[in-house]
Order: sequence, then structure tokens, then C-alpha cells
Amino acid sequence: MKVVILSGGMGKRLRPLTDYLPKPLLPICGIPIIEWQIKYFKKFGVDEFIICAGYRGAQIIDFLESKDLGAKISFSLEKSPLGTGGAIKNASRHIGKEDFFVINGDVITNLDLNRLKGNPNSIAVIPLRTNFGVVHIEGNKVRKFEEKPELVNYWMNAGIYYLKNSVLKLLPKTGNIENTAFPKLATAGNLLAVKFERVFWQSVDSHKDIDESTRQMQSIKYEDFLLRW
Repeated sequence: MKVVILSGGMGKRLRPLTDYLPKPLLPICGIPIIEWQIKYFKKFGVDEFIICAGYRGAQIIDFLESKDLGAKISFSLEKSPLGTGGAIKNASRHIGKEDFFVINGDVITNLDLNRLKGNPNSIAVIPLRTNFGVVHIEGNKVRKFEEKPELVNYWMNAGIYYLKNSVLKLLPKTGNIENTAFPKLATAGNLLAVKFERVFWQSVDSHKDIDESTRQMQSIKYEDFLLRW
């Protein structure tokens, strides 16, 4: 079983940190994001990793080659940004003929990968989370405030996929999988959504996300979760 980790982005919203480090190497609770991801997939029996690296890719390679993470790791390098779809297509020779996982390089989560593995051509979705507080009103009276609620019956892409190898043929050389292959699969009725509720999920896109990820991971004892079988 293999996973493609999409680690080519520049992380512009995390500057100046990403002026010196690629986003996958930013530490959360003292451990780089990409190391958390490798440990997470290993918990579910996945031990072959394809790292799609672009911006400051040499630093990612040097870091992973210096660590003994008990995994087989190969690298697919981008000379220029290819988008999520182009990056996966560029990694085709490493993927081979198997079905495979994909994860965005800034996602940390504890959702159960086994539920995806049972449904090829599936994407993980979680309840949509708003970054804004919601005001509950009856008539013209404010009843309560709710900070950053999950919106019922609205779902967001969690950035984790389990895909059939045949999807590679639908990918562009440059462009995102989300607006190329996925719409084609959805139109044909061949793309599944696996819903995950009440899970830990964080995308590290901003300085505030680093603080929030640290707080949540400490709260749920995320490292202990990775060690439990």
C-alpha cells in the first residue's frame, strides 16, 4: 500500500517561516508535519511513501533521508508548480499499478483510513467548519453566540483520498485533481464520499493554525493515538 504526499506548495501564508523552511518541515509539537503524516499512515499499515516535492524540495529530501522512520520513501520532484493533479501524474512511475492513498501535505488528522480503503475512488469529507462566529437570533433578539461551529449537512474536502490506479489517466500534466479528474468521476457516478464526524482534523495554512494544531494535538494526546493499535 502506497501514499502520495503532496508537499510541493510554497506556504505563502506562513511567511516568514516558509522563507527558510518548506511547509512540510514546519514543526508542530516539536515534530515536522511530514513526519506526523508518515507516522499516521504507518499506524494503518501503509509503509511506502511517495513525496511530491517542489519548493525547497532538497530540504525535505535531506530531512527524510537523515531519519529512520521505518518506511520506504521515494521522491517525485517538480521543477515548476504542477498543481495537485499534475503532481500525482508526475509521480505515476513510483505509484505503479496499485490503488493508492493521497494526502495534502499540510493535513494532520486521526480519521480512520480503513474506512477509505474499503471504498476505492473515495474522498474523506468532514463537516464544514466556519472560521467565523455565528449569531443565533429569534425575531430580532440575539439568543446566543457560537464560535466556529460545524455546519450541519454541509461537507468539506478533508484532503485525503483513496484512488484507483485508473484515475491516473484522467489527470492533467498541470492542474488540480479537484477540478479535473474529480468532476469527471463525479459526473459518471464513480466518486464516493466517506463521511467522518467528530474527528481531529487540521490543515496548517496559517500561523494561527500552528497554534490551534498544537493545542488540539496536546488535548487529544495525538502521539499516544499513533502508538495505539
